[in-house]
Amino acid sequence: MPSPPLLFTAIVLAGDRGPHDPVATAAKVPCKALTLIANKPMVVRVLKTLATAESIGACILSGPNKEHLHEVPELQQQINSHHLQWTPPQATPSSSAHFVLQTISPTQPILLTTADHALLSPIMVEHFCAEARKSQSDVVVGLVKAHIVTNAYPDSKRTILKFGKEGYCGCNLFAFLTPHGRKAAQFWQKMEQNRKKPWRLIRMLGWLPLLRYGVGGLTLEEALAQLSQRLDITIRPVFLPFAEAAIDVDSVSDWRLAEKIIQQSASHQLNGRSS
Repeated sequence: MPSPPLLFTAIVLAGDRGPHDPVATAAKVPCKALTLIANKPMVVRVLKTLATAESIGACILSGPNKEHLHEVPELQQQINSHHLQWTPPQATPSSSAHFVLQTISPTQPILLTTADHALLSPIMVEHFCAEARKSQSDVVVGLVKAHIVTNAYPDSKRTILKFGKEGYCGCNLFAFLTPHGRKAAQFWQKMEQNRKKPWRLIRMLGWLPLLRYGVGGLTLEEALAQLSQRLDITIRPVFLPFAEAAIDVDSVSDWRLAEKIIQQSASHQLNGRSS
């Protein structure tokens, strides 16, 4: 009888972008991860989702800074009781991820997400983990096709990566499935500053792919195949059918949208129970 698959260890990046983060400023909190959405800090929402997901075992929180932890007694209590491991954030998200990965066994599958993924749900996590396991990849990147997001939330401004005739939105879900795949975290540090500029990312693959991307001739599969070849690992996408998976709280308008979605969801659940 085959043994059950290893549970994923989740890493949640909750570092601060500095004192001038527009969301933290608008929410009047010391760092964005502590922003209240429906009266609950969004980092707590993410952690509760991961604690509920059957595919997740341990969870490691990178950030916020230690002096901010007392702002959320629930968070401090989980850390003190060792139900949650906390590590100090590094200078950037990629360096934080790389730092935490060095502390985890290379054979342990990793799910990486962010504290501003306020709409993350257990069903999203389970879908992503199940598809990641089936991918036979070293690294998996979660994506939502852009038309799913724009159809559901036409007023939401999202970064759309266009490959061929299709557009895609990132959803802050990544999986490192093999020891070999950990080298992608090192590459991430090089490309982090260009994450909103797809043409700069493509240029790292060479000028021919850049030209093809510029004229709409580079598909997502081709781009990932070229990146896989460059890094000597296998990188594949997992497509999520949930528009909300692509909505992270990166701006004040995102914050307001996430608040609206969560309140509407709570209202529907309440009406469903009372009917």
